[in-house]
This record gives sequence, structure tokens and C-alpha cells, in this order.
Amino acid sequence: MKKIIFTGPESTGKTTICRAMAEYFNCSWVPEYAREYLEQLNRPYTENDLFVIAKGQWEREEQQLDHHGSFLFCDTSMLVLKIWSVHKYGKCHPWISRKLEQEKPARYFLCAPDIPWEYDSLREHPLVRNQLFELYEIELKKLGVAYHILRGKETERNAEVVKILRSL
Repeated sequence: MKKIIFTGPESTGKTTICRAMAEYFNCSWVPEYAREYLEQLNRPYTENDLFVIAKGQWEREEQQLDHHGSFLFCDTSMLVLKIWSVHKYGKCHPWISRKLEQEKPARYFLCAPDIPWEYDSLREHPLVRNQLFELYEIELKKLGVAYHILRGKETERNAEVVKILRSL
């Protein structure tokens, strides 16, 4: 099973495309654990909560690796948690950084912020998506991993992902 990660700033279509690809390829996908965690939290989140979220996300991905299908689609990754943590707190928990080094998916798809930002009570950064996007690309280059930038409308992005995944 090949792990495929959709990453990028908030409100760039990660969940939409992840769900669509899982359906198209009839494979498992792992939703963003942060959403579930934060919706149940009755207080503002803290730096330690990001560590808890990272562990929950990692565990869910590990549980899905033995399921059916050619791919495991992940709606987020340790990269998101690292950038989120550094942006919000100026640092990243060492565990998150170690897991990011271990992640090694078959492909990262970096979703560009060229679609309209949609309000959601958990979203925080409508005005800095372009700056965050640049941080994602810098980190992906540092990691030396295969990645592809997704731009354009949902149908264009979906077709591009299908084409790339068929060639893996």
C-alpha cells in the first residue's frame, strides 16, 4: 500500500480531494484527527494539544496501513503539524519532527491556496495562506521527498492526481 499525503494551508481542498481519491481508487483514507480533537475541546488549544493531535493522527494512519487498496490517502500529515506549531508557537515538538522524517509517503500533494477560503470555526489564517504555502514548499524541499503542487479547480486537481497516481 502506498501512502499519499495531501498537505498545505487551511481551506485549500485537502479533505475534498482526499475523500474523492479514496472513493475513485476504492481505498482507505485517514481524515484529519485535529478536527475531531478540537471540536471536542472545551478550551483554547495549547502547544501540548498539537503533540496530542500529532500522536492521534500517526496512530490512525498506522492502523489503516493494513487495509485494502493500493493507496492510503491522508488528509494531513506531520508536516501540517510542524508548520502549524512553528507558525503559532515558534517551535515544534521533537516527536513531531522525528515522525515527519519517518513519514516517507509515495507522494505528497501540496494544495495551493488558489481557491477561495471558506469560513470554518476551526480555521485561523485566511490572510496568510500564501506565506504558509511557501513554508510548506520550503519544508518539502528540505525533506527531499517527491511532491506535486495542485492548482486550479477541483476537477482539474482530481484529474491531475489520478494521472500521477496511475503512473506510480
